[in-house]
Amino acid sequence: MQDSAACNPKQFETGVFMRSKWFLFAFFVTLATGAAADVSVQTPANGAQVSSPVQYVASSSTNCSGGVAAMGIYTAPYVLAYKVQGNSLNTQLNLSPGNYDTVVQEWDNCGGSTKTPVAITVVQGAGVYVSSPSNNGQVSSPVHYVATATTNCDLGVAAMGIYTAPNQLAYKINGASLNTYLNLNSGNYNTVVQEWDNCGGAAKTPINITVSGGGGGNTFYNLQEDTPGWTGYALLPPGYGICSYCKSSGPYVTWSWTPGISNPSKSGDATETTIGGDTDYSDVLWNNHLIGDFSSQGLPDTGHTLVPTFHNFTYDAWFYASNVELAQAVEFDINQFEDGKSFIWGHECRVAGGHEWDTWNNPGQYWVPSGHSCNPVNGWNHLVIQVQRTSDDQLLFQTITLNGQQNPVNRYDSPTSTNWYGITINYQLDGDYKQDPYTIYLDELNFTYQ
Repeated sequence: MQDSAACNPKQFETGVFMRSKWFLFAFFVTLATGAAADVSVQTPANGAQVSSPVQYVASSSTNCSGGVAAMGIYTAPYVLAYKVQGNSLNTQLNLSPGNYDTVVQEWDNCGGSTKTPVAITVVQGAGVYVSSPSNNGQVSSPVHYVATATTNCDLGVAAMGIYTAPNQLAYKINGASLNTYLNLNSGNYNTVVQEWDNCGGAAKTPINITVSGGGGGNTFYNLQEDTPGWTGYALLPPGYGICSYCKSSGPYVTWSWTPGISNPSKSGDATETTIGGDTDYSDVLWNNHLIGDFSSQGLPDTGHTLVPTFHNFTYDAWFYASNVELAQAVEFDINQFEDGKSFIWGHECRVAGGHEWDTWNNPGQYWVPSGHSCNPVNGWNHLVIQVQRTSDDQLLFQTITLNGQQNPVNRYDSPTSTNWYGITINYQLDGDYKQDPYTIYLDELNFTYQ
């Protein structure tokens, strides 16, 4: 069958005329309104296979007279992974291996938007994958860093670290993963998370952050390695005073402190702690004098000018158990003694005792239930405790975070009197009704004071 337009010259001329009119109309509309709205993605290409971190470079235009307001990247429906003001973006996203239907979108100042879908497949390759904090994110201190690394080296990843500025290695750990908190002052940081492999190679991922609020201070790292600094004591019921005649070999209570444990360990240098013995409900306390009298860190502060300046403290530690239910309780304490006042921020995770966090009442010398559950797992547990000595010399129990679950305590308490001077920390294991022996491993025990 023949095309009717080819057989009808008049109809053909009419069609050409109408198309010419539409072309001229579109041309003048374009001149009047500017370039059409568009999102142009230079990288990654649609359908590409990429390794993480994924580099996104894109620009946009709009027919809105007010221009482009912002651009962003969705990694899944309703998951806005990145957003920046203006009509261009250039950033890296840390994505786990898998398929992603990402979308790069612009929003204009007239209420409109345009998007371009970019489907990618993220493949496993040598690199550093940072899940926290996000690149170009705004965070508060302490800043939580979580990252893993892979390598093409047959011998694997040797270590990972965090640089907070060029040549400033703030944290390093053996192995192919890290999970830690860094205390940083307010400001902008071009941090870098890096891995070193066992073949002499390295890979890194830049993470730019803005820290607001809190931060600063000084940190003692990996205190579980500080063998000379820790002293163990037995505490017997019913009074639980220090037993002067007890020995670590028993028989009333047995205990041990063994550093240099590589397995189980997160850093490659954990410490094994044990409790046992013949006396039911007996405890073992380990104490470390950090600053002031008997300082293990070379900070005796003989002029009594240093300790009074510190008001905020963070106890950050990992602990491992294979049968945690045998523990009556596990205790972590922060202590400050200055100007004749004793500030004891005692924290007790009652396990067999009822799976709840308690805090220490200083004047009354008893435990106060917090109302927050404490359920450590058999395996590695991450604990972060934050406390404060207020400007009017009160104790403030702020937060307890176990395995990522932050519980606000917000309880105030009053100090008692003392002749001691300095800052110390405690770690304690409590025995149950049969004094069942059990073992806890400590690792990455960091203490921040500011």
